[in-house]
Amino acid sequence: MPVLTVSQLNHYVSLRFAEDPALRMVLLRGEIANFTQNFRSGHCYFSLRDEEASVRAVMFRSHAARLQFAPQNGMVVLLQGAVTVYERDGVYQLNVTDMQPDGVGAQALALQQRREKLRKLGYFDPEHKRQLPSMPKKIGIVTSRSGAALQDMLQILTRRYPLGSVCIYPATVQGEQAPRSIAEALTIAGNDGCDVILMGRGGGSSEDLAAFQSEEVAHAVYHAKAPVVSAVGHETDHCIADEIADLRAPTPSAAAELAVPDIRALMQLCEQRMTALNSAFLSLCSSKEAALERLKNRLELQAVDRQVVLQEERFSKLMLRFRNAMEQRLAQYHQQWIHVTDRLEAVSPVAILRRGYALVYREDTLVRSADMLQIGDTLTIQLADGRCKAAVTESLPDA
Repeated sequence: MPVLTVSQLNHYVSLRFAEDPALRMVLLRGEIANFTQNFRSGHCYFSLRDEEASVRAVMFRSHAARLQFAPQNGMVVLLQGAVTVYERDGVYQLNVTDMQPDGVGAQALALQQRREKLRKLGYFDPEHKRQLPSMPKKIGIVTSRSGAALQDMLQILTRRYPLGSVCIYPATVQGEQAPRSIAEALTIAGNDGCDVILMGRGGGSSEDLAAFQSEEVAHAVYHAKAPVVSAVGHETDHCIADEIADLRAPTPSAAAELAVPDIRALMQLCEQRMTALNSAFLSLCSSKEAALERLKNRLELQAVDRQVVLQEERFSKLMLRFRNAMEQRLAQYHQQWIHVTDRLEAVSPVAILRRGYALVYREDTLVRSADMLQIGDTLTIQLADGRCKAAVTESLPDA
């Protein structure tokens, strides 16, 4: 058995495909994905997929120039072509010679319906957009820890705005687990007190960016406690998360630049404000000095010494009137106090005792009737100037 090189193997497979009559001309129906057209060559490259599989396809310029429509991702099309092998990569592909639209694909339709649902909920309303803080203290980044987008954002944030602290909330940005991972990271960043959140990833195919088209991420962006700057893919990539976010940036690097001010611009602004403040202060001092000089001249013209004498005389008269009024009021209050004191003294229990009366107690209980006493009881008698003890020896009836 001969030993083949990889090139020889791929060439052999290519020849076998070319010799197979069933592969020379095939008709397929599928959904377009990852469509691109080379600006210079005019060749179209895309994938054709159904619910379970996909295949690469190419349509060269000579055939693409005859198309009567512009192919777009999500379109379901009918195409005609041959199955060939791209020998360099060792993969088979469709060499498309003709293509006709056949409606909208399932994924594109689902995305359209999802957009309409979120639009009815008000997720795209401009009124919901929040202003970014001018000088955020805490900046959150929601992206893949291993992606180049993270390093780009960190580099720009460090250079432009070293005043703020940056916290990374790593998330899976593609695959089945990506929507939940991104949504959880956004929620954690909001609860963690971030003033602004940068969310995004680098470029990729429509499948790679699918997580940012999901409802779960849409809900998390809409309900985030801090303004969200979305930067998913390249400038030409658009997704639902971009439209709901408070601000869309064309790239992750641009998101970092939009989220924070430039420290050099801030320093320049501070210098300008300090210069303006110093100029305003000097101008104010000069204005007040001139006003003070004018007041000084007016006081000199108005014979200040005479005015002082007149004011002192007026003050002396007012003080005399005040002193007399206070003496009269104090005398009046003194008479009122004596009158009230006499009235209180007249009704005082002590005054009654001084007139010869006494209060009789049996075990701290005031005796109000002879019926309350028994022979042998010990009594306490309260007099005006003291107390004494007595005992009951006889009970006498009223005379």
